[in-house]
Amino acid sequence: MTLERVQTGLALLVGAFVFYTAAAGPYEGMIQRAVFLALVIALGAALYPLGEGKPWRPLGVAIDLCLVGLTMAAAGYIVVNYETIMAALPWATTLDKALTLGLVVAVLEFGRRTVGIVFPAMVAAGLGYALFGHLLPAPLGHRGFDTAFVTETLFLGDLGVWGMLTGVAATVVATFVLFGALLLHTGGGQTFMDLAMRLGGRQPGGAAKIATIASGLFGMISGSAVANVATTGNFTIPMMIRLGYPRPFAAAVEAVASTGGQIAPPIMGAAAFVMAEILGVSYVTVMLAALIPALLFYLSVFVTVHIVAVKRDLALVPADELPAWGTIGAPRRVLPIVAALGGLIGGILIGRSITTAAFYGIAGLLIAFVATQAMRLPPREMARRVLAGFTDAGKGLVIIGVLLAGAQILVAMINLTGIGVTLSSMIVSLAGDSAVLVALIVALVCLVMGMGLPTTAAYVLVAAVLAPAMIRIGIDPLAAHLFVFYFATISVITPPVCVAVFVGAGIANTGWLATAMEAVRLGAVTYVVPFMLLLYPGMTMRGGPVAVADAVASGLVLVAAIPGVLSGARLTGARAVDLVLYLSAIGLAVWPNPVAPFAGLALLVMARTLGTRRRVRLA
Repeated sequence: MTLERVQTGLALLVGAFVFYTAAAGPYEGMIQRAVFLALVIALGAALYPLGEGKPWRPLGVAIDLCLVGLTMAAAGYIVVNYETIMAALPWATTLDKALTLGLVVAVLEFGRRTVGIVFPAMVAAGLGYALFGHLLPAPLGHRGFDTAFVTETLFLGDLGVWGMLTGVAATVVATFVLFGALLLHTGGGQTFMDLAMRLGGRQPGGAAKIATIASGLFGMISGSAVANVATTGNFTIPMMIRLGYPRPFAAAVEAVASTGGQIAPPIMGAAAFVMAEILGVSYVTVMLAALIPALLFYLSVFVTVHIVAVKRDLALVPADELPAWGTIGAPRRVLPIVAALGGLIGGILIGRSITTAAFYGIAGLLIAFVATQAMRLPPREMARRVLAGFTDAGKGLVIIGVLLAGAQILVAMINLTGIGVTLSSMIVSLAGDSAVLVALIVALVCLVMGMGLPTTAAYVLVAAVLAPAMIRIGIDPLAAHLFVFYFATISVITPPVCVAVFVGAGIANTGWLATAMEAVRLGAVTYVVPFMLLLYPGMTMRGGPVAVADAVASGLVLVAAIPGVLSGARLTGARAVDLVLYLSAIGLAVWPNPVAPFAGLALLVMARTLGTRRRVRLA
């Protein structure tokens, strides 16, 4: 049996497990999580074999088999002894310690293989701190915990490896990953791309707008900014370069648009589900709270792209390269997407769990796909596409499962040692209870801690350590968590460790630093919007219609003014006057007064109108 067949078989097994438990309901919490993690580790060993292509590959096979065997043994132990563990809270034995060590090493090792050394090193540091933190001086030192207590916390209960984050990965996130993979493989991916081309292709900066729309649509489903750049970027970046776009600009557009998909509902890189669990609120609450910031982000990218395209006279996409509306809107392409979204939304509206609603979406998608393609595609091809969706979902869950299990270990150690409370107290003490200073410090730390990490892992890390500091000074918990989430997410386009930029620059064959500068300019509004969450409760759909309108007006001013400042868009035609007007509008937008944002919006509209009339007269 070839390695490829093993990979496909295990991926299908993971996908089938997710599909079955979404349909029939999950097993008991720890059992569901144990089986899921065991399957994910086994698939990870097949997808990321140690020492592949190296002379010492036989040793790698032995290590992989050992890690998979230990994980299976640990998971089996939990399944067999679940009732005893939950009822008796047993003391850790030597066997428990050995299984815990093997499981933790497996999670760290496969985390290293999938996303690099940074995140596993953080988890290892958390474990080291729990075991040896008593050797540190105050205020960082703690009373100390032995291996037996750490084992009981990590393995013999539902607060360690088998905790909430692993549970979210094994249920809600896994089901949505399967939903997205099936949607893309049954034709949704091509429909998204064609729709993006049709909507943006014939506008100024059309190719960049295609990248923005397509990457946003894909990013909302894929859950990874870097993976999104690598997939859609292979189409959009060469197209932009062919039409004369500067290479750094082309790469930056793709990197920023892909990053935006992580902060846009419904999935938000899987962080929406994790956030809902941490805060104890409904998923719909988180999704609605993230809606206005996401719309402002994409609107700002569109405005910036438009300004740059007009100034540089960038070429439009040729009309003969655009797909026809009739093709895009054909029932065979539209109905599966409508059925998928209809099933998902319908399930939410009738009060089903998010996992069950996602299953309804999957069921609707598959039924509509078979019904619309039965006369066009042979059964073998339809089955191949569906199986490809299951396979891709299984492969995608390796990274998510391993990362969230690792994040759960880290969070367990943070809670056990109390270091999160200690650090938040230090931040508040350093800032002197100033909300502005606390927010600035937290923003900078989030950017640093999020560098090189996938969206969900970055969010979990900063939420455990930094969000409490903001909540402690009276900031709304939902706004605080969204604040740290946004800054951890945009670290992928923030120098120096801007991994989405690295991938985009590699595709464009250009320097990463120039690309990063373009990316920061394109995504500039995203660095400001999180602070608006603290100033305007309406930004998270709270406070009533007036508060929401106030937040939207403020956001629109920022969307128009910040790109105008950075890209040199004309208002009156006099650069110095335009700069003063833009800065005045920004000042009004951030002034916490109900009338100020509307005044700023009126200022920009009036200046733009007068400037246009003046240019018409001179022409």
